[in-house]
Amino acid sequence: MKYILPIVIALVLGIGLRAHNPNTEMNDLQTNPGDVKVLLHTTMGDITLLLYGDTPLHTANFVKLVNEGFYDGLLFHRVIDSFMIQGGDPTSKDAPKGKHLGAGDPSYRIDAEIDFPKHFHHRGALAAAREGDATNPERKSSGSQFYIVTGKKFSPAQLDQMEHKAVMRHKQEVFDSLSMQHRDSIMAMRRNRDQAGLEALREQLAVETERLTANDSTYFTPEQRDLYMREGGTPHLDGAYTVFGRVISGMDTVDKIQKVETDGYDRPLEDVKVISAKILP
Repeated sequence: MKYILPIVIALVLGIGLRAHNPNTEMNDLQTNPGDVKVLLHTTMGDITLLLYGDTPLHTANFVKLVNEGFYDGLLFHRVIDSFMIQGGDPTSKDAPKGKHLGAGDPSYRIDAEIDFPKHFHHRGALAAAREGDATNPERKSSGSQFYIVTGKKFSPAQLDQMEHKAVMRHKQEVFDSLSMQHRDSIMAMRRNRDQAGLEALREQLAVETERLTANDSTYFTPEQRDLYMREGGTPHLDGAYTVFGRVISGMDTVDKIQKVETDGYDRPLEDVKVISAKILP
């Protein structure tokens, strides 16, 4: 792999894995300390969410907003079949038909709690929307907007290809991070047109990158591969957005919502509304 000397930035992969099943009956559900159940009563049916205790910032924020009645009356303003349904924009409440939505928030962001591969974008995953990396390199989440993954199924070959790209991307990001530590030297050599020095440093950092990523031959765990093939999801979002919960009941409602007719902004032509949200015991 030919690394390119950059002037920026890095991604760190997490470890561990949390068992899940979007079709688990609530009576059989196994929860962990800090987990919270939330009922979204929508115009197309009920959706029950489990918020993870190990993403405490996002869970506490969602609970706070639910208790304040923040989500009551808001729309699922962005719906894409075989991808996800998105809500939580405060400007969507009583929004006129045809208005472009999605820019609203409660005027704060939440620090990222990305824990991949423990939490990933399987079918039924609940994650936080956010601004892109160009304006939000720390990948902080929107204070209120969320999405529920529907996704699609992937073949082994497709997952192999995505895994290869992810491994190469991680190697480049590790290289970028190492390069940042030599930023002053790199800039000085560029000013002095010291091409030999730049090439020697590139080779040095490339060797160090390969050492640090020697165990990066795989990206998806066996369980992830199985779920992405059998149930589906959006694996290209893994490691980039905070997944902080999952659907434990009501995926039939989510599926109905993802199938509604939408306009050019992916907003449903007929409003799909969260009538009320409440914390469950």
